[in-house]
Amino acid sequence: MRKITHPLGAAVVALLVQANAVKPGAATIVYPWCAYYAGSDSGNAPSCGSSTLEQCRATISGQQGYCGRNPFYVEPPVQPPRRQKRSRE
Repeated sequence: MRKITHPLGAAVVALLVQANAVKPGAATIVYPWCAYYAGSDSGNAPSCGSSTLEQCRATISGQQGYCGRNPFYVEPPVQPPRRQKRSRE
């Protein structure tokens, strides 16, 4: 196997190693509740960043609007609990 002696060659190898170590980014979080604002100032764009209905209501408190389910939210699948193996004593 040949040794890389050229500085540019070493930099290229280091860059390729680093590029292979990069992992894809996490998925965007989609929250289940949206605050829908009334009036012309809001542009009728909802704010869908609430984890709970109570959090959404606090966000919209004192403003005209309502809270509703986010149409793009998909509940994560529920996985059954894993059975633990019993140890023999």
